[in-house]
Amino acid sequence: MKPAPFKYYAPSTVDEALARLAEHGWDAKVLAGGQSLIPMMNFRLAQPAVMVDLNGVSELFYIRPGRNGGLSIGAMTRQRKVELAPMVAERAPILREALTKVAHPQIRSRGTLGGSIAHADPSAELVALSVALDARLRLRSKQRGERWVDARDFFLGLFTTVLEPDELLTEIVLPPMPSQSGWSFMEVARRHHDFALVGVAATVILEKSRDPAKAKCEQARLVYFSVSDGPVEAFEAAAVLRDQEPTAEAIREAAETAGNKDVEPNSDINASSEYRRHLVKVLGRRALTEAFERARASA
Repeated sequence: MKPAPFKYYAPSTVDEALARLAEHGWDAKVLAGGQSLIPMMNFRLAQPAVMVDLNGVSELFYIRPGRNGGLSIGAMTRQRKVELAPMVAERAPILREALTKVAHPQIRSRGTLGGSIAHADPSAELVALSVALDARLRLRSKQRGERWVDARDFFLGLFTTVLEPDELLTEIVLPPMPSQSGWSFMEVARRHHDFALVGVAATVILEKSRDPAKAKCEQARLVYFSVSDGPVEAFEAAAVLRDQEPTAEAIREAAETAGNKDVEPNSDINASSEYRRHLVKVLGRRALTEAFERARASA
């Protein structure tokens, strides 16, 4: 099929794009990489009356060093560019790891960081990762100006965010990884680069100790995707590990808690809820083990 008729605008500045969004409101749709929107339009699942194409807005394409080792990334920066950037590999290696699992290189060459986050697909790696990394999102509107939203407050449900019709996600800011911290990103898919049946982003911080092998867990975070209508943070599992030595037994208990208390997986044509719950536990245990190993090695 072909998309329904629509008006097309190609602004060259953020201000011009915001003016178009303010003018057309709910009738307008923003085009970033187009890897999700264009197929939806071709199948007439999305029928915007107005298309605002951001590919000519050069000010949204960048990767910059943030404060104290963090990162600031323009919303239109291509996923492939982020994946290959040495600064990202150094400052946010979990982001690079996650991007290697997003679709195929051809898709990542067009797909954008901000587009994936704003689309809010519950099976998207970058959605869960933005929550796991405590990302801050810069939103701009012609009428209301600028506001910052924490990633954990950005996602409201299935393909739904706090973005207003006249707002634009312009920047993603990642804080620096603390000292004695570790990370892991894992998923299970039927085929390499398919949508994940279940995935998880894990970050941990160890308390400062003379013996890193016996250091206690100061903070742990598990954020799952492809299990619900949005990213799911396993708070109960994190509480199991807090102020405890992250032994194999403690990690196993945390992973079991995630599967039994934090996550209520859904069933669909790809996997049953029972199988997803099993993957939640297995991936949680593996990811936490790897994250704590990295944290000890960095001490």
